Amino acid sequence: MAGGGYILYGAQGSGSAAVEVALCWCGLPFRVVEAATWEPGSALDELRGVNPLCQIPTLVLPDGTVLTESAAILIHLGLAHPRSGLLPEEASARARVVRGLVYVAANCYAAVGISDYPERWLQQPDEAAVENLRKGTRQRLAALWNVFADSFEAAPWLGGAEPDALDLHAATISKWSGARAHLKKARPAFHALMLKVEAHPKVAPVFERHWPSQP
Repeated sequence: MAGGGYILYGAQGSGSAAVEVALCWCGLPFRVVEAATWEPGSALDELRGVNPLCQIPTLVLPDGTVLTESAAILIHLGLAHPRSGLLPEEASARARVVRGLVYVAANCYAAVGISDYPERWLQQPDEAAVENLRKGTRQRLAALWNVFADSFEAAPWLGGAEPDALDLHAATISKWSGARAHLKKARPAFHALMLKVEAHPKVAPVFERHWPSQP
């Protein structure tokens, strides 16, 4: 794969949306390979060859280096392309954004994985146990988003004066597991900010392709 452009393994409505926006911000040539465990006939074997976990997004750099984990990909692109605005130039602002990216990945993104696939975490996944775990995880996820909103909400964007990787990451991950419905009630200002991120001219075209029927 070395010597070509960037290869982004992803799927509609997945975390690859944030990486797709980020690649566009950086002005980088890339192609998207549709690959998802829930999409029969997609390029799963090809994805498995670069990421044994078959998780998306997975990004292959032009030199063949493989990047996984949404937060890591966004941080790498921000560091490699400082003029893109994905990461703030000022050190303390950049530290805040990196902290937020890892918070969302380690807490919210992880909880979404349990909520969506509770049977993976149970030795005996009977219906009652699955539903109990899903409900408990969503309750925990709501609390985690509350903490994030209280800790990171800023004006006019999460990172400061301009939208950045943290806005992209939060707007994407908050799409799942009922987070938006919860935030609309519990943290309406933060919910409004997520809608503002989606409507940004740099973000809207990609998000509209990934979530054409969602508000």
